[in-house]
Amino acid sequence: MSNKITIKEFFVMTAGCFLVAAAVCFFMVPGELVFGSVSGLSQILIQVIPMKISFMNLILNLFFLVLGFLFVGREFGAKTVYTAVMIPVWMYVLEELIPVTQSLTDEKWMDMLCCIFLVSMGQTLLFQVNASSGGLDIPAKMLNKYFHVEIGKAVGIVGIVTVLSSLLVYDITTTIYGIVGTYLNGRVVDDFVGGFNHKKKVCILSAKHEEIQRFIQEDINRGYTLYKATGGYQRREMTEVVTILAQKEYLRLITYVREVDPSAFVTVTSINEVVGIWNLRGKAHRI
Repeated sequence: MSNKITIKEFFVMTAGCFLVAAAVCFFMVPGELVFGSVSGLSQILIQVIPMKISFMNLILNLFFLVLGFLFVGREFGAKTVYTAVMIPVWMYVLEELIPVTQSLTDEKWMDMLCCIFLVSMGQTLLFQVNASSGGLDIPAKMLNKYFHVEIGKAVGIVGIVTVLSSLLVYDITTTIYGIVGTYLNGRVVDDFVGGFNHKKKVCILSAKHEEIQRFIQEDINRGYTLYKATGGYQRREMTEVVTILAQKEYLRLITYVREVDPSAFVTVTSINEVVGIWNLRGKAHRI
């Protein structure tokens, strides 16, 4: 088990846990919503076992962590343990300080959208520091290990089973909201994560390519790749400069290119992920 959590990761994880807890306390519980998560399962069980959702959430998280250690292995590190405990702790704090017993919007669909937005933001923060709230990820990994179900499908199966079990204590409308909400939550998280990882691949053909190279390397402190290109019309050889930049870096570069060479030919492609040492600035990542 890894016990190394940096100060930055600690604050990011704590903020992510708070957003998830706020979504549950302010929108899921008063709106009587059930999603495919530990909080959703807690919402179902407290209808049968009178208990605060914070305590039920803590019990389930600890139960699933024990199952994970016994049947999956010791791959659940300190981050998973921390988030599994911190989310119910935040729930308890909010229950005591800002108790909400009725819908804040008086509209179930609005409660669902607000809940999805907050949960997705919290989960995205956790994903940015490679953390997980544990919970139903653990039975999904058990399905993957013992029944060879693909992990993506396993997560979906566990989530759908959780939502369908709401039929035991709620009506069909709540179950339908749960299915739609669980699906939308996954899509919104993907969009949020994609937004965090969004990069620009910039390809530049310019007679001032040497000045542009220096600007990329010395001012933006990024690397670049050079390609020899031949124009199809004039048959003139040119040097193409290719670099991958974050959004703010791209804006700086495109402003500079327009100033130094207004006739430069620039193509830009959006990319969602860069694998490798792109995040290491300096000579180590230059080609």
